[in-house]
Amino acid sequence: MLEQELKEFLLSKGVSDVGFSYVEDSTAGELKYAVSIVVRLSDAVVEEITNEPTPTYFNHYRTVNAFIDRCLLEAGLFLQSRGYNYITVAASQSMPGTPFNGRYSHKKAARLAGLGDIGKNSLFIHKDFGTRVRLGTLFTDCPLQGDGVLEERLCTGCDKCVKACPSGAILGKDFALGVEREEIFDAALCSQYMKKQFHHIGRGVVCGICMKVCPCNR
Repeated sequence: MLEQELKEFLLSKGVSDVGFSYVEDSTAGELKYAVSIVVRLSDAVVEEITNEPTPTYFNHYRTVNAFIDRCLLEAGLFLQSRGYNYITVAASQSMPGTPFNGRYSHKKAARLAGLGDIGKNSLFIHKDFGTRVRLGTLFTDCPLQGDGVLEERLCTGCDKCVKACPSGAILGKDFALGVEREEIFDAALCSQYMKKQFHHIGRGVVCGICMKVCPCNR
């Protein structure tokens, strides 16, 4: 079965989990099947975050993103060698005109694949690893069958992330199907705060405080 072969291939590369879904609103034309990959972050690195990110976390963040992009390319080449087309969605890349949005939401694709849920902090919550993960997405015309959306809601609604966010960007509303990100999380406010307060660490492009405090990681 191709799904299992591809999953084993990616797991052998070091990714933490893999899922598949059909994405009706794909931004890749007729390529509507998605491969979602999850890479777990280092707990030791995340635990060093206090009231600001660390240089080590910034390096870890960039390195994991590069690893994800490499794995997506290898997955695409795997599919291409079997006669299918693919388009990768970068692990961390905003599109022109949409400074806080990538080509497609990794979180949405991963949720459709049954890999987890989305919390009120707008972070993806993996069913086993919590919020301490990074995601990648690949679109293909290979008809990959997934497990469907996870029925269990993983965000506890405890408000720890809301209270911990130094920018006030987490608005306190629970994620629900049909709710736009802007209703639960102010990406512009988060970005402005990071650029001002954390410019000395990674040019102000990382934070991680809400990820660290989330009880779903315990």
